[in-house]
Amino acid sequence: METIYRTEIKEIGPEVAEFLEMGLLITFEVGAPPELAEMSVLHEPGHKRERPPEPGDVLSIGSLEFKVTAVGEKAWKNVLDLGHAVFVFNGATEVELPGQIYLEPEGAELLLGELQPGARIELTAGGAGAATGEREGNIREP
Repeated sequence: METIYRTEIKEIGPEVAEFLEMGLLITFEVGAPPELAEMSVLHEPGHKRERPPEPGDVLSIGSLEFKVTAVGEKAWKNVLDLGHAVFVFNGATEVELPGQIYLEPEGAELLLGELQPGARIELTAGGAGAATGEREGNIREP
């Protein structure tokens, strides 16, 4: 499967857990202003595709996978320019705000355990686990 975006987590802001409880995961590249870093997962991208993800693509964080359900019209430019994403775990198929990326909600409550420095966040086209039969719920086997 084609890799759309791959990055490595460097730091976890102290407010990330609160936002996860609301179904939100916010990311920025390392170097974000302190007030944004507090609520964000800071990361260093290793691979970026110019073309945005589409519904059906898969976001993997550690061993968890989430299917993309909708992508706001400005969301991918934010990711490419700033490493900034607002992932919303609600399963909706139409975004309310243009800078958001919507994902299926199942398994979002397990994310805090996967967000660790050194963990990988990756977006793949069409879902690697689903295509190879590795997918079991939202947990991807190593």
